[in-house]
Amino acid sequence: MLDLLIKNVNLANGEKGRDIAVKDGEISQIAAAIQAPAKKVIEGNGQLASAPFVDSHFHMDSALSLGQPRLNQSGTLLEGIALWGELKPSLTVEVIKQRALEMCKWSIARGTLAIRSHVDISDDRLLAVEALLEVREEMKDYLDLQLVAFPQDGFLRYPKSRENLLRALDKGVDIVGGIPHFERTMEDGASSIAALCEIAAQRGLKVDMHCDESDDPMSRHVETLAAQTIKHGLQGRVTGSHLTSMHSMDNYYVSKLLPLMREAQLHVVANPLINITLQGRSDTYPKRRGMTRVPEIMNAGINLAFGHDCVMDPWYSFGTHDMLDVSYMGLHVAQMTGIEQIQQCYQAVTDNGAQVLQLENYGLKEGNNADIVILEASSAIEAVQLRPERLFVIRRGKVIASCAPVQRNLHLSAMDSDQQPVSFSHGLFE
Repeated sequence: MLDLLIKNVNLANGEKGRDIAVKDGEISQIAAAIQAPAKKVIEGNGQLASAPFVDSHFHMDSALSLGQPRLNQSGTLLEGIALWGELKPSLTVEVIKQRALEMCKWSIARGTLAIRSHVDISDDRLLAVEALLEVREEMKDYLDLQLVAFPQDGFLRYPKSRENLLRALDKGVDIVGGIPHFERTMEDGASSIAALCEIAAQRGLKVDMHCDESDDPMSRHVETLAAQTIKHGLQGRVTGSHLTSMHSMDNYYVSKLLPLMREAQLHVVANPLINITLQGRSDTYPKRRGMTRVPEIMNAGINLAFGHDCVMDPWYSFGTHDMLDVSYMGLHVAQMTGIEQIQQCYQAVTDNGAQVLQLENYGLKEGNNADIVILEASSAIEAVQLRPERLFVIRRGKVIASCAPVQRNLHLSAMDSDQQPVSFSHGLFE
């Protein structure tokens, strides 16, 4: 007896008309027309069954804090950092935790079941660390939450960052973070990378740094990050997030940089919603887009994922933590509108993100965890086009969120009382 049988779904890789059998929290079989009794049957009706969405770069400690203590009037990164600094003294563990738990509900409803969140350790009380460690434990049955010890005010710039970072790691934070471009000098930024990579190597941990998040074409911190990764034998365990300076670098330098990043087996996370909003603000025209070189990085054989980064906080006044919104914005900013490129942008919020987080047993394969999202779309490409409803969100074989299919009624002849409304579904080309 199966625990769950999902009938007649299409897969993100293009396979159609598949059934998915689930037993003991794992996918036991994927095939056409599986004949087996099951405790629960879901009729897929040709909709898309996907692995869960992955947010590779997020700030859960600040999420849903919009307007506290005031709105970001300039819309800039630096005013956002200043606003967060103003808010921190009034924060409590309870307030941070309450917002984070609410954020997790938003995430689950949209099929985002794996999140890497940076957590600010430039507060000597480590309130956000305490809150998110509790959230990670309470939500572990519903989503995977990785935490990055993030020295928001600079690892060298803030005097107690080293002490606080080590305390956070001792408490159970997973990953070493950094922000070298926020140090006082380029040399301090490079020194911070070296020190943080050494800590990660000594503790056997992964690294994820905000890196080169500026419009400065001379910012070189990802180069240093790649070199330190190789020096400390951290290949495959290091992520460079943002890398927006690459959008402004000359092509010759980038032609040297990409092979170094590939040699270091760096992961890259771009944040399209935030990068297109915060970067290029000092430009008049021509005006830079600001997001890193997404297609070039992918074509160089470097794993690149997309992150949401912020939801309704000092840096970004929008968002619902829908990773399909991120994918949709990403393909626009990167001008990746070809069929294969749209598929790549879908992978940037699924498979590629799972590689960044190094998730085990991820994906719709026999023997993997039965973590599945069924969307009101027939393919991955249509999902990006429509950003449709998540009909079922399944975690370890159990439905943890669901939504009725969207049915819209158009009253095309409102003046004619005898005219019947025309109904149509959300999908295209049915």
